Amino acid sequence: MYRITSFLILMFTVVGLEAQIANEAVADTKYREDQFNVAVWYNLLQDKPSGVVQSNLSYGVQMAFIRDLPLNYRRNFGFGLGAGISTNSYYSTIVAVDNGNNFITYSIDATDNLKRSKLETYGVEFPLELRWRSSTATEYKFWRVYTGIKASYLFATRSKAVFEESKSVFYNPNVRQWQYGLNLNFGYNTWNLHVYYALSNLLDGNAILEGQPITVKPLRVGLSFYIL
Repeated sequence: MYRITSFLILMFTVVGLEAQIANEAVADTKYREDQFNVAVWYNLLQDKPSGVVQSNLSYGVQMAFIRDLPLNYRRNFGFGLGAGISTNSYYSTIVAVDNGNNFITYSIDATDNLKRSKLETYGVEFPLELRWRSSTATEYKFWRVYTGIKASYLFATRSKAVFEESKSVFYNPNVRQWQYGLNLNFGYNTWNLHVYYALSNLLDGNAILEGQPITVKPLRVGLSFYIL
């Protein structure tokens, strides 16, 4: 009986030590969160010229790596600095026409002859975030509030207009290559609200519609997902 009791005590002691070691391995005191991000959104054009209407689905998609930089011992407050790629499409009744030598004219076409008109952009994004979350080293479902600024460099921009019997596609030099705005990601676990409000105009001063500069700015509202 003594040998059995001693064996059981030894066995439970070993099991307890193994569990403690496993818990210490899981509870990584240097953990980082939310470093891979995918977001999808709807683009709302703000400050549209009179008579301009958005049409179809103006969407955007982003994939980014954001380096998590915790500032406190719990590692739930800090900064995030990253880089990613994105694409955006803006559908409206604004029609751009390439007249050669980078001279682009703009008009409004709300007739049935116009099937769709869009401005498409591809860019590299650089977010800088102030991050707070309710996470711990072992808790993977938590609240998060990440807010900050985001700059984008647009390396490709294209205007496309499709009519009943023709279409026009060309690189649009009037799109500002550098864009910037305010960024917010807020939510719990998988589902997070993504909001971006542009502080810069989408087009430069050479984009003129009916004698006035086109000063549209995108407001993006959608969902953001974090992988690791």
